[in-house]
Amino acid sequence: NLHYDGRADNQIKIRGFRIEPTEIETTLLTHPHITQTTITTHQEQLVAYVVEEPSGGETDSSPSSPEELRRYVAERLPEHLVPSHIIVLDRLPLTPNGKIDRRALPAPAPQLARGTRRAPRTPGEEILVSLFAKALRTTEPLGIDDNFFTLGGHSLLAARLTNHIADVLGVRLTIRDVFQHPTPARLTEHIAGKKGTPALPPLVPTDNAENPGELPPASYAQQRLWLLADLDGGTAAYNVPIAIRIQGTLDTGALEAALNDVATRHAPLRTVLETIDGEPRQRVLPPSPDRITLTHRRIDTANLDTELAAAAGHVFDLHAEVPLRATLFDTGNGSQVLLLLLHHIATDGASNTPFFTDLSHAYQARLNGTTETALDQLAIQYTDYAQWQRRILGSPTDPESLLAQELDFWRHTLTDLPQEHTLNLDRPRPAHATHQGGEVDIDLGPDLYEWVTELSRAEGCTPFMVVHAALVAALTRLGAGTDLAIGSPVAGRGHEGLEDLVGFFVNTLVLRTNTTGNPTFRELLHHVRTTDLDAFAHQEAPFDLVLDTLNPTRTLTRHPLFQICLGLEAGGLPEVSLAGVQEAEVFGVMSGSAKFDLEFLLRSDDSKRLHGAILFARDVFDEATVRRMATVLGSVLHQVLSNPELHLADLNVLTETERELLTGPWAGTPVATDHSTIVERFEEQTALRPEKTALIFEDRRVTYADLNASANRLAHHLRTLGLKRGDIAGVLLERGTDFATAVIAVTKTGAAYTLLDPDFPDERLRTAAHDAGITHLITDTVLSQRLNGPWTTVTEQPGDLTALPDTNLGIPLTRADVACLMFTSGSTGRPKGILSSHHNITSTITHQNHGTFGPNETFLQSSPVSWDAFSLEFWGALLHGATTVLQPGQ
Repeated sequence: NLHYDGRADNQIKIRGFRIEPTEIETTLLTHPHITQTTITTHQEQLVAYVVEEPSGGETDSSPSSPEELRRYVAERLPEHLVPSHIIVLDRLPLTPNGKIDRRALPAPAPQLARGTRRAPRTPGEEILVSLFAKALRTTEPLGIDDNFFTLGGHSLLAARLTNHIADVLGVRLTIRDVFQHPTPARLTEHIAGKKGTPALPPLVPTDNAENPGELPPASYAQQRLWLLADLDGGTAAYNVPIAIRIQGTLDTGALEAALNDVATRHAPLRTVLETIDGEPRQRVLPPSPDRITLTHRRIDTANLDTELAAAAGHVFDLHAEVPLRATLFDTGNGSQVLLLLLHHIATDGASNTPFFTDLSHAYQARLNGTTETALDQLAIQYTDYAQWQRRILGSPTDPESLLAQELDFWRHTLTDLPQEHTLNLDRPRPAHATHQGGEVDIDLGPDLYEWVTELSRAEGCTPFMVVHAALVAALTRLGAGTDLAIGSPVAGRGHEGLEDLVGFFVNTLVLRTNTTGNPTFRELLHHVRTTDLDAFAHQEAPFDLVLDTLNPTRTLTRHPLFQICLGLEAGGLPEVSLAGVQEAEVFGVMSGSAKFDLEFLLRSDDSKRLHGAILFARDVFDEATVRRMATVLGSVLHQVLSNPELHLADLNVLTETERELLTGPWAGTPVATDHSTIVERFEEQTALRPEKTALIFEDRRVTYADLNASANRLAHHLRTLGLKRGDIAGVLLERGTDFATAVIAVTKTGAAYTLLDPDFPDERLRTAAHDAGITHLITDTVLSQRLNGPWTTVTEQPGDLTALPDTNLGIPLTRADVACLMFTSGSTGRPKGILSSHHNITSTITHQNHGTFGPNETFLQSSPVSWDAFSLEFWGALLHGATTVLQPGQ
């Protein structure tokens, strides 16, 4: 007989799944280290408690980590059966009758990797940290080693995370991917592999046994600064001055010894460059107790800023001088300022932490009487990195190399990039940039960075991308153009072995953004996110090699590819701890140099306030101009953070004072204007003053009546050849009465004219004619040989058309009809066509106070006919019954 007494299992129902704990327990017990386990739930999450075999058993080895155990289960069971928490215990708590006391089991708690928390090293890691926080719905700061499941994640939240990643990064992951790679650092590597980005080989010490006497090459970053130093003939633009205000007793002997200890540990601080076969090589000088000399100076406090600026302006000789100088300024009363002046070739922003950490340890050791350096030798040196970098990049001529693939990306991304921005400069660029710079402090608000972070999390991007998009929006409104390149430094320290090194690892990326179409800020931000991520994914290609690949026009007057740079840092200034010193405060010093037209250096020390400085080139900008840019950037940020749906054209970039000026004193005095076209105005003056001289060319004078009749005959002829209202006719004639007749005749047909300067090269003429889309070309038999195309060529002169009627044509026109098409000079690229209506011309030369107009005036038409000044010089007289004198030639 079969007797049913009930169920004998402990099934759990969680998030819609019926889960048999025994199945999970059985799987865990197959692990060679696990001897006991039990499964329970906590806040809708599976929790596993395990006991490992004591050390010294049959499988003597190190304890298993919860992450390793979770990965072990994830490889064997479905996602919903993988515990969110695995807690290792010495033993399972038992009740008096020997059963597991579940009430005595410790509750799991989210554990952030605070003690060893690492900040994101790349934008990819930064985005994943943001998406982790978004999926977990936490505002706690996360690091790249924080475990998704330790923080409270489970399979449903993992599915939410994969959806966020798909929306932002365009990569489809499974929940199993999250279980197997549960930290931002590991998931970033996994995503890079899925996208086909090759993993870089490990960085290991270089064996130079085969060439023991050969100097290692400079890194690509060092090579760029070496080249710039030779081109500029010596400049302080790449100096990195760091000042430390010290209050208290300082042992200068111990400090000098400590500085040399740091230079002993970090070889770039005692490296000079040697040119061999035209290429820079690193000569690492041997350690020496007096390699770095601490200069001690006594000065008045009132002279401190001047002395610091002078010292910061020192020009390093990279071939003979180590790139570190130390000067201690004693201002009395126990107050001192230590200036550490480094050249960028030996340091970068991420070098500050290892530098000052090592300096603090070395100083403490020297105070304690240590006679030898207390700093351990680094396993990896900068020279190892430089050789590894060249090895992993390969040759640009090898299509399979990483370098060739990255350069292909940049070649495609930056093709047809404008040579420079179109911001209005306060003065023309000099033939050779002086690199003289100024600095404007900028404070964008005590909580603005917090707003920026909130928007970046909501939109699945980084705070840098939000600030980048806002800067592009502001610069677009200020006239920088709609195809804008912003330079930005990247740390170049993605490899873990580089974190403790002092050296120059930074690469510069060109971030190209297009703002055409008046997008909303949210649309612009999504565009910036895509372009920035693509750029960051190809950051291994050194900037100089990108430059060589694109081969833009080289000039000493401006920086190539971009002239505006943006940097954003989060975290406080480097901290210096010197034993026995009451206070050591780090502050910046202006070197008086500028590398770019504009360099926006922004930071947040507390994750709330956003502030910094704008460095600018005094060659082209005044301080007042840059201050206004800072104001506009702050205003744009506040507007778009409050309403990301704002279109760029709706952003307010004017202060109330500026708006009052534009709508008040600068607006001028409104006057009534008529709606006449230039044809009506000219024919009206002919009727009023038929015998008045209209044109003077050399020794010939032409009256209004004769000029009007001649233009009418040619206009009738052009009409018979098909020229009509809305068409564009090219005029290619030397300046003279026939030229003037042709211009007027074209307008009488209802068409517009574009003036083709005979002094232009043939290629420029062809380009202008084709771009204008002319239907007719009015020229003579000689000049007609220079220009062929799908248009009707008219070579008849007014003297050949005397049989045609000389009456006005009376073609109906409005002031909105196009009168002419002019081209820009093309100084910033291909010349651009600008259409001008009849109203544009008549309103420029009637009822104005910028010139004197009237029948008693005489105008000289002397500027090239392709210039916009032609309209003022030519029509300014003829529409007022005055006389136009035509200068022979162009």
